[in-house]
Amino acid sequence: MDDTALVEALKAGDPRAPRVLIERFQGVVFGLCFRMMSHRQDAEDATQETFLRALRGMKRFDTGRPIRPWLLEIAANRCRTALSRKSRGFGRGRVELLEEPIDPRPPRGDPDDLAGELERALALLRPEYRLVFVLFHEQHLSYEEIARAISRPVGTVKIWLHRARARLADDLGRRGMGD
Repeated sequence: MDDTALVEALKAGDPRAPRVLIERFQGVVFGLCFRMMSHRQDAEDATQETFLRALRGMKRFDTGRPIRPWLLEIAANRCRTALSRKSRGFGRGRVELLEEPIDPRPPRGDPDDLAGELERALALLRPEYRLVFVLFHEQHLSYEEIARAISRPVGTVKIWLHRARARLADDLGRRGMGD
């Protein structure tokens, strides 16, 4: 079943369609949520909320749009809301104080672990820069799709992506990974 047929099945109330939707897109939605939240349980919560909202809003979904960017838009909004609430002190309360901060120092492990270094550098980015970077480079969304997903102008998306790349390059260079 292709995406258009899946949307039609969801709109028609096919009881198998929600499972297909979740199985097909769970990986990309969770991947985005995990990158944004940097905490597995928070990412799982945001993923679950994403699919619940998508299923509730399916009747209003424009079948002329591709479903993947729409789901990622919902996920990005869920993550932004959760991060905003977290920064205002809502959510986990005292447990949040026990979480280890990200260590900006180079690790003692494999010096050729570029993926690990990139992961650490991504975690240090401002959330909006990290979101745009992940949507562009990992989810392969266009500037326009990202702009729609985060409710910002295309120019802002381009600036944030440029700043994310520059900060990543700078951080990786300081860690000796820029050569």
